[in-house]
Amino acid sequence: MTIPQNPLEPGLYIVATPIGNLGDLTPRAADVLSRADVIAVEDSRVTAKLLHHIGIKRPMTPYHDHSAEGVRPGLIARMATEAVALVSDAGTPLISDPGFKLVRDARAAGHLVVTIPGPCAAVAALTLAGLPTDRFLFIGFLPSKAHARAEAIAEIAAIRATLVLYESGPRLAASLSALAEGLGDRDAAVTREITKKFEEAVTGTLTQLATRYADAPPRGEIVIVVAPPGEAPPASQDDADTALAEALTRLSTGQAASEVAKKLGLDRKTLYARALEMKG
Repeated sequence: MTIPQNPLEPGLYIVATPIGNLGDLTPRAADVLSRADVIAVEDSRVTAKLLHHIGIKRPMTPYHDHSAEGVRPGLIARMATEAVALVSDAGTPLISDPGFKLVRDARAAGHLVVTIPGPCAAVAALTLAGLPTDRFLFIGFLPSKAHARAEAIAEIAAIRATLVLYESGPRLAASLSALAEGLGDRDAAVTREITKKFEEAVTGTLTQLATRYADAPPRGEIVIVVAPPGEAPPASQDDADTALAEALTRLSTGQAASEVAKKLGLDRKTLYARALEMKG
């Protein structure tokens, strides 16, 4: 690719890059990258492959969780006279990465800020999942510790929106189980390798998906999409009895009824009476 002679206006250019298939890089994104004075990158090796794909070489500087605080002032200063492009390893910058502080400080300094939109794994997963898209909430990654993860899930349990989360293969089954415990057994989808050769979207309830991946954690980058409250089919009497029987091995009758009522969205008084009957 021949680099155009006309320079970009100084400022910050937020450039979305492919999440898998390099053919998804837009012509506008390629043009901006080819004319940027410097590209702020998560991993120079990843971005170098993308630049090689479009036949260009440009200066790169690290900008990630570990370097951002130290690098940001210098990048802001350069924006006064140079065009700085910001990319992530894959997808749209600022989505689950530290770029928002660079945008905030660039605006505070009075620099031009331009976005070049393109691929985003969260949005792509929504299109594959077959779940409601009129209202959705992006969660990012859940905490790795079980207690913190349960608290985070409890905070979003009542939100009437489809939930979108990022996850890794080794943590997938545990996160799906925690989501089923905290949200109830909602319909969900696990999408992975989006836009790549082995792209897939596996659907089912959270419990079914947790069981599927318990002994076979998948590879690749994963997005979980969870239906809003009310989308899953109502719990049956068998579901309630099974949940009560398990809860009664750990909790008092009242506590078991409360836990199952919250988990399955059923009436606590009815469950309490059923729990007494089961114990009798």
